[in-house]
Amino acid sequence: MGTPEASTLAPATAHAAAIRTHGVGRTFGAAVALAGIDVTITAGTVHALVGQNGAGKSTLLGILAGRIEPTSGEFEVFGERVSLGSPRAARQAGIAAIYQELTIIPQLTAMANVFVSRPRSRGGLLDERAMRRRYDELSARLGVHVPPDAIARDLSVAQQQLLEIMRALDAEARVIFFDEPTAPLGPSEREALFALMRDLRDQGVTMVFVSHALDEVLAISDDVTVFRDGRLRASRPTSTWTKQSLVDEMLGRSAEAALAEVAATTAEASAPLVPTAPRHPAGAAARTSSSPATEEPGLRVRDLFVSGSREGVSFEVRGGEMVGIGGLVGAGRSSVLRALAGLDRRARGELWIDGRQVPWPRTVRQALRHGIALLPEDRKTQGLVLGMSAMENVTLSDLGAVATASVVSMRRMRRAAGESAAGYGFDVRRLDEPARNLSGGNQQKLLLARWGHRRPRFLLADEPTRGIDVGAKAEILATLQGLAAEGMGVLLVSSELEEVATSCTRVFVMSSGRVVAEHPIDLAARSVEDTVADILYAAFHVEETHV
Repeated sequence: MGTPEASTLAPATAHAAAIRTHGVGRTFGAAVALAGIDVTITAGTVHALVGQNGAGKSTLLGILAGRIEPTSGEFEVFGERVSLGSPRAARQAGIAAIYQELTIIPQLTAMANVFVSRPRSRGGLLDERAMRRRYDELSARLGVHVPPDAIARDLSVAQQQLLEIMRALDAEARVIFFDEPTAPLGPSEREALFALMRDLRDQGVTMVFVSHALDEVLAISDDVTVFRDGRLRASRPTSTWTKQSLVDEMLGRSAEAALAEVAATTAEASAPLVPTAPRHPAGAAARTSSSPATEEPGLRVRDLFVSGSREGVSFEVRGGEMVGIGGLVGAGRSSVLRALAGLDRRARGELWIDGRQVPWPRTVRQALRHGIALLPEDRKTQGLVLGMSAMENVTLSDLGAVATASVVSMRRMRRAAGESAAGYGFDVRRLDEPARNLSGGNQQKLLLARWGHRRPRFLLADEPTRGIDVGAKAEILATLQGLAAEGMGVLLVSSELEEVATSCTRVFVMSSGRVVAEHPIDLAARSVEDTVADILYAAFHVEETHV
């Protein structure tokens, strides 16, 4: 039988620490994703990594799994100094990773997926008998059974996840990383996964998992490490944490004081949703207080179900207001925007425009007919045609406006693109440059200019400032506020909750695909820090009724 690649380090029981990191850091250009991380993960335990969006937890997981090369630092795995510069090096150190986006090959059988990286062979031929025997051994060890000949695409997500765990155990992994493992699972499937994790822990397997579900963190983990702004803020036994203290550590503030403030303003938060004149901290984008928000909602969504959701989402947006969707990665915020923009054919729900029910959009064209446009999260692959010029990208969605008898007039295109782009701070001297040559900020300005040229009633902005510099971020947010001031309804998703707090007049918070809270934003009454805390408390279900 062929000998598959396996871990070559000492037995897991030889050392109390499964993994130690010393001064691990990672920078992306000038941005510091991780700084000087020293953490110990005890062998035979379940260790949770938690933090806000962008806190650094997933970056550390990626480094330990060999997917991201560290800028600095050293690693010990079961007492031996190792290099984790590649997935292969991590596997040889006895580390396996299971991500939210599973790596199952849908066309292969369950058994073939388990052994795809380490097939058994005899005399140069696949040894199916040996693989089937090993498959049965792994199934027995886990106390589960997935039919070995089942085609992977016909299996549930929970069953596919089991195949990934079996694959890790076949590689003799002593440490398994889970990145948001329960996100795609139902309640019963989550409980089954936790039971399995407890069994593996009892067998001596070390597990590290990233999760935004704090109830789950407290239920399954032995130790919790909290990250904030790329730094490790605290690491200690789970028994010393509560859900409230975890959020407190993520925020770097007194949770008790914050909750008292929230309780004191509950009555105000339930007042009519009227835009207010806020105080703006230094450097924050100025939110206009003269936004002509209409009394009646121009756009109303009722019981929206997107792919994979188990509860309907309902919300309203008035013309002339900028509304934020708060929450954490995986909460379902982008899915709502994509469905509303006609990009999820399986979405279902009721859509009302100006008090009249209209068909739910199944295509981008149908959404545009309703006056709904999307600034997509990935501008390079979903928004722009990188090989086209800036001028062509601006007018792409409305070529009829620059054509005569179906023939595009380059003169009219240049004039229309120039007028629109100039209004959004784009240098018109660069209209002939390919979009791929532009900075992230200028690429986003092109998309804004495109919709400024088309003038939709409602603009859905999905992470519009991601990957652009600070100055350009302020320009983008000011532009969105300006569109709202002119009467457009703007719906903003941003993982930087400070942007939501300083730019929007109202926010609704999503968690696990459902709306858990909604309230107005008034920086004259509550600071940016407190408003961000309100959003996080709701997202993590801490004193939810106070938000």
